[in-house]
Amino acid sequence: MVRNIVSLLVGVAILAAGCADPELEKRVADLETKVTEIEKRGPAGAVVPTANPEEEQAAANLLKEVGEAMDKMDYDTARAKVTELKTKYASTRAAKAVVRTEEELAIIGKPEAALTVEKWFQGSESDVKGGEATLYVFWEVWCPHCKREVPKLAETYNKYKGQGLNMVGLTKMSRDVTDDQVTAFLSEQKITYPIAKEQGDSMSQAYGVKGIPAAAVVKDGKVVWRGHPAKLNDDMIKGWLGT
Repeated sequence: MVRNIVSLLVGVAILAAGCADPELEKRVADLETKVTEIEKRGPAGAVVPTANPEEEQAAANLLKEVGEAMDKMDYDTARAKVTELKTKYASTRAAKAVVRTEEELAIIGKPEAALTVEKWFQGSESDVKGGEATLYVFWEVWCPHCKREVPKLAETYNKYKGQGLNMVGLTKMSRDVTDDQVTAFLSEQKITYPIAKEQGDSMSQAYGVKGIPAAAVVKDGKVVWRGHPAKLNDDMIKGWLGT
């Protein structure tokens, strides 16, 4: 009962926010751990053994290995670990938690999607052609995590645009967001890279975006990285640019 209530509250909170954030995911995982401890004690305070504690631990270890492989962009290893996790420990919490990573892995290696936008707030399609790599950023002006990450990416763009990095920020302008709200945010935060409203959700679907902020990197016509923009770093970008 406790887990059902907590799961419902967490689900509602995430849907309401509409944002993906590593810190939020960590807090949810910590909360689930505490719920598990409560469930072990049962209604009268007596300790109730978990069904398969060894399997839960083994699955958690595999999930950690998946994350480490993803951080190293060792996608073959990550896929193998995901398969092992889902095959051996399908009923564990870790198997459920790995779904987002599995969805990101499914995008790696796919051809770059044709850029379809409804309108440009700044920049144009010609600004995202050529170069060594293109970073697609998916965001919304109402998303608190986007408000934190989008300005940081402006620093990245200013640092690497002369070295072959293209970047375009894509918004669907959901929740009745107006043009003025978008332009005001871009001005206040001194965002310099191209920003456009995507056509429907065509780009989001092409890159498997279900939570924001999200990002994808394309090089040589194929997706080479997909994840949360907070996980990008200089070494990764320099590798894609060959610098």
